[in-house]
Amino acid sequence: MPWPTHTPMSQRLEFVRAVLHRAPGDSIVDICRRTGISEKTGHKWLTRFGDAGPAALADRSHAPHHPAHQVPASIAATLCQLREANPTWGARKLRDVLAREQPGVVWPAPSTITTLLTRAGLVTTRRRSLRERTAWMHRNPLTAPTAPNDVWTADFKGEFRLRRGPYCYPLTIADLYSRYVLTVTGLDGTAGAPAEAIFRRSFAEFGLPWVIRTDNGVPFAAPGALGGLSVLSVWWIRLGIRPERIDKGVPQQNGAHERMHRTLKAEVTRPPSASLPAQQVRFDAWRRTFNERRPHEALQNTPPATHYTASARPLPPRLSPLEYPLDAELRRVTSGGVISWRTQRIFLSEVLAGEYVALHETAEDEWTITFGPLTLGAYSLGLLAFVPQVAWTPGPRYPDVT
Repeated sequence: MPWPTHTPMSQRLEFVRAVLHRAPGDSIVDICRRTGISEKTGHKWLTRFGDAGPAALADRSHAPHHPAHQVPASIAATLCQLREANPTWGARKLRDVLAREQPGVVWPAPSTITTLLTRAGLVTTRRRSLRERTAWMHRNPLTAPTAPNDVWTADFKGEFRLRRGPYCYPLTIADLYSRYVLTVTGLDGTAGAPAEAIFRRSFAEFGLPWVIRTDNGVPFAAPGALGGLSVLSVWWIRLGIRPERIDKGVPQQNGAHERMHRTLKAEVTRPPSASLPAQQVRFDAWRRTFNERRPHEALQNTPPATHYTASARPLPPRLSPLEYPLDAELRRVTSGGVISWRTQRIFLSEVLAGEYVALHETAEDEWTITFGPLTLGAYSLGLLAFVPQVAWTPGPRYPDVT
């Protein structure tokens, strides 16, 4: 029968004494059996006692010798330093960048990095709203890029006031396929002429895309105009670029661009610079980091620059005339947005001033009016009225989207 004990420590001491003073022929296995402990446990206590005496029989901590989230100080410092320099980068991006730049170092797992950053006060969590957590399906089919320059996205990031008073309106253009940011340019407004200059510069540097996707704001669209056409979008059509606009009030249809804007806002506008030139220096530096260093999850955690190539369609030195069928009747739009046809004056849009449109007979007493690949509507000779019906003629690089 095992003898009565009051604590585990006293039991272990009694066991050791019994072994040390055992009678001849009495084995350790017999003493273990009498005291109700396993042979393995008995040998463990004897080993501890032989190494360090009675004190070694006390309970030991069960905490791991090397905690799961323990990171060498040098590695932790590097991670924290990179996070402080890029506060919107998550654990995966930090790890991917450092693994690429310092491949000889064993970097912790993303979960360990998150724990480290949280303990260092470099991570704040927020509860995402139901709207953010719910996938949204847009109503209209949008062009799905399969290569660089299939679709460019463009927008003005919300204006913000610089420290010395004036507002900054950043115009951003990006390639949807590669997520490559083509430009971030701070302007003093959303007027069409400065925006056109930025697009002209981007076309000269990167070539022409097939589609440019924007929202319905100026200067991309003209509220109230036929089909929402603006001077800028008319110029794009003349260049062989299709303007593609998302539904009003549905920025999720340009989700990749909106996500890039959130990163831009967090990393380069808080706090704002004192002047537009100073803010532009920060925009340019941010763009280089975003394109060439920052990994993107949609690109298997590689930077956009590794996926982007310039377009093979260069910006032409001058606009070529639009091509129309030989049987079409051509009319030039006046400065007031009107064409004259068969004694009738048909108002189309002032943004088409100086452009040629074509009239095609498509039914008895009905003529369709087109501007290049864009159908504007139909004119009824019986009603003597123009009925707007804007639709895009399908092409090899874009679907039939009205």
